[in-house]
Amino acid sequence: MIRQLFFSLVFLLGLLPQSMALENTLTPEEEELIRQIGIYNSSIDSMIGRFLQIDSNGGRVEGTFFLDRPNKIRFRYAPPSREEIISVGRGFYVLNREEETKYVYPQDKVPLRQFLTDEIDFLNANISDVVMTDTFISITIFDESPIGTVEVAMIFEINSKELWQWTLTEPNGNKLTFSIYDVEKNVEIPRSFFYINPNYRAVSQ
Repeated sequence: MIRQLFFSLVFLLGLLPQSMALENTLTPEEEELIRQIGIYNSSIDSMIGRFLQIDSNGGRVEGTFFLDRPNKIRFRYAPPSREEIISVGRGFYVLNREEETKYVYPQDKVPLRQFLTDEIDFLNANISDVVMTDTFISITIFDESPIGTVEVAMIFEINSKELWQWTLTEPNGNKLTFSIYDVEKNVEIPRSFFYINPNYRAVSQ
């Protein structure tokens, strides 16, 4: 599960496969809404809340997350898991607190950094699809990752412009849906929450 969550963060790397390019030009309404979503979320300095992760086989796992802009985020699985992901701007660390190991992925290769920055701009990402209902807008972004082409569909509530959910589609077709809830914004998060023990043993993927 921890690997799946980690790769759900790897969704905007630099290449633009032509086969997945946006077929229809964004309407002025869609473009303006996407711009406003970026502006709104950029105004949120910090967030804490809970997450629910569901995989293609129906497996479910929960945990807590902490986001502190710029560039700090932590995903921690609920017990009995001893795993988590932490980023402090230098890289994303997949930690196993029981085994005291860490796997690091460079920050510039994990495009979730775009959501962690002070200025979020999805219009400069690789958008492959935009779908709107009366209540929600889904923005699908794709790119090449270390595991192949990855798609992520992010769902925002139109009125509030808040992120509700994203679904990762891996190169093999597996899907992972990640929902957040009980979210509190602009709260004080101790710096210790993003501490990475330097004594943890580095491991390869």
